[in-house]
Amino acid sequence: MSSTSAGSSTLFAELPTRPPEAAAALGPTVVIAPHPDDESLGCGGLLTLLRQAGLPAWCVLVSDGSMSHPHSQKFPAAARQALREQELREALALLGLPDDALLPLGLPDGSVPMPDTESGAVAVERLTEFLRTTRPQTVLVPWRRDPHPDHRATYQLVQAALGQLPQPVLLLEYVVWAWERAAPADLPQLGEAQGWQLDITPVLAQKQRAIAAHRSQLAGGPIDDDPTGFTLAPSMLAHFSRPVEVFYESEPRMMSR
Repeated sequence: MSSTSAGSSTLFAELPTRPPEAAAALGPTVVIAPHPDDESLGCGGLLTLLRQAGLPAWCVLVSDGSMSHPHSQKFPAAARQALREQELREALALLGLPDDALLPLGLPDGSVPMPDTESGAVAVERLTEFLRTTRPQTVLVPWRRDPHPDHRATYQLVQAALGQLPQPVLLLEYVVWAWERAAPADLPQLGEAQGWQLDITPVLAQKQRAIAAHRSQLAGGPIDDDPTGFTLAPSMLAHFSRPVEVFYESEPRMMSR
């Protein structure tokens, strides 16, 4: 484990822990996933607890996920996109979400645009309309400085969409790459947001099955002809085998105009 990873783990471990029953207070929830698997890694336990409490939950997939194995010949870009969406739908079903709870935005993996671009503005419009329709009480998004450009762009797209909503929404930021890759400045700073951990012990097995559904991102997966392709390292997966999930809470956002 790197010194940065050790520092992240220490910071997160010091956060107060809320019981599984606390999930129900979040109400109807939308998770925004930059890539297929972020939803299971960062908040799969929370999503399962919400569904077990009878609360609706939805998932917005931001990118097409096609750049994990860019040199594969067996799985060209369209096939990679289809495979990863199929894996996501399987994972969501394991977490308790219905098949019609998914909205894929189809933005380019590795190049998710910012909201001040033409394609970013279109994505904000689609996201805003989805949130107006579903009317969630809570929105889940990667930590604002999670060290992946798509995650940071996703946070900005969500912020722009929330600013257009007529009702207040609680924003919860979940941690993915900050476990492994965060520089000190990437991590939450004192007073920036309220951090806490959620005890997901009762649903940890479901979360692990959902992660395993993303087979293309794991060692021995179906895309086996691109040796430079991405897979989740055992050290990374270890963070998500813990019986807690980490969230940072901001003040509810309301329409700015």
